[in-house]
Amino acid sequence: MLNDIKNDAQTRMGKSIDSLKHVLTRLRTGRASTALLDGIKVPYYGSDMPLNQVASVNLGDSRSIIITPFEKSMVGPIEKALMASDIGITPNTAGLVIRLNMPPLTEERRRELAKHVSHEGEEAKIAIRNVRRDALQQVKDLLKEKLITEDEERRADDDVQKLTDRFVKEVDSVVKAKEDELMAV
Repeated sequence: MLNDIKNDAQTRMGKSIDSLKHVLTRLRTGRASTALLDGIKVPYYGSDMPLNQVASVNLGDSRSIIITPFEKSMVGPIEKALMASDIGITPNTAGLVIRLNMPPLTEERRRELAKHVSHEGEEAKIAIRNVRRDALQQVKDLLKEKLITEDEERRADDDVQKLTDRFVKEVDSVVKAKEDELMAV
């Protein structure tokens, strides 16, 4: 019973970390990353398709992304989808190739993004603490039903707290790494 509670808590805390990493990969630093385009949908024969299913998306160099549509007729819709997205980059088209050039970030924009990264880290910590709260409540419920002793409850509380501390440290390290990447010129 207690092991199930701890394993569930560990799994859910791990998912919070994964979610944070996913959110941070979509954040635009000065470098090009194909993950920046993951959320973009393109109209394709009446339905919205992810960009990477209607075109090949590759890195040209450290500051550019090259998009090559699988069909010639998709150049216009892809351009429109890129313009309508919130990535803030204007596409340059040359024939069948669409190029996205990443402008260098200003110092002010870097600071804004660092604040956003910190905010996302705090959100992940809150999620982890909510998982801890749920796990501790489940342990208390087992104690009320007299399925475990008070000593087992204390031990389980300590284990859940150690788990929480470990994941909070991991959030801090992920946030620190992303902030360092942002502030590197």
